[in-house]
Amino acid sequence: MSVFNLNIQNESTGNKIVAGLERLSHVFKTLLWEKAKEYGLSPVQIQIMIFVHYHSPEKNTVSYLAKEFSITKPTVSDAVKILEQKKLLQKINDAADSRSFYLHLTDSGKKIVHETEDFTNPISHLLSGISGAEQELLWGTISGIIVKLNRQGVIKVQRACKNCRHFSIDDNTYFCGLLKQPLAIADLRIDCHEFSEAV
Repeated sequence: MSVFNLNIQNESTGNKIVAGLERLSHVFKTLLWEKAKEYGLSPVQIQIMIFVHYHSPEKNTVSYLAKEFSITKPTVSDAVKILEQKKLLQKINDAADSRSFYLHLTDSGKKIVHETEDFTNPISHLLSGISGAEQELLWGTISGIIVKLNRQGVIKVQRACKNCRHFSIDDNTYFCGLLKQPLAIADLRIDCHEFSEAV
């Protein structure tokens, strides 16, 4: 069964949703490609730079990036090598382990991130025209799909509330033990600085 077979696709709303999500994935790829071409970079190089800019040093390693983006370590290493040659990224030795290093953006790299991270703006502008209630419903569905795909191993790394040891649910109410407060659907995160994986 394939959702690309139009007869099957049009049989159910679920199949149409899958086909629609696949089409939206093309939109993100196209927007990222267009932005990357402006700067003579590849999409994965842009993604690495944006990730490094917004995440802590222990996550900014070749191994972690490979898991984050579901690509091989050699692919990440090649991208990093080019970004180093372009003086956009540098390796900083880990003080605790001289064999290890993490990645850090140069000032030029930060400037490129500032100029490229808006590639998602066309989608953001569309969503700004949707009511808060509709956005919350959409977010609840999307975040739920992401967490389930992570638990199935399709998405390798996910720092989401529902995967965190601080998260609990009681009588259909979400709660963050770290913040010591209830969470509305709009409060749920898929990438949290305070994330601590549930055991």
